[in-house]
Amino acid sequence: MATIQNFEEIEAWQKARELSRAVYTCSGKGAFARDYALRDQIRRSVISIISNIAEGFERGGSAEFSQFLAIAKGSAGEVEAQLYIALDQGYITEEEFNSIREMASSTKKLVSGFMNYLKQSGLKGQKFKKP
Repeated sequence: MATIQNFEEIEAWQKARELSRAVYTCSGKGAFARDYALRDQIRRSVISIISNIAEGFERGGSAEFSQFLAIAKGSAGEVEAQLYIALDQGYITEEEFNSIREMASSTKKLVSGFMNYLKQSGLKGQKFKKP
């Protein structure tokens, strides 16, 4: 298996980036953009996902990386919860909700899979192998 050299190579990070683009797009329009509390909170949550994956990778140890991945996974769940609020307030359509929620769910699954891989791999060092 190939060794991951940069956090940008991590599939979960790539999916989190896609999710962040979608969240920024939908939260930047109409009434959603004017609900500063929800807009800012969902953006902070999506930022947390992509940032924690990157920061954990750069820390250099698999145990610490797993801890950061757990935070990223929790933030993806937070994005899902906030999407329900946006839907209930009429800020996003059912189609937007389903699409973005699927991205968040997929991100959680990728993060979980990577956490499980690290746990089972016995890897401890600076570089990690792709699952």
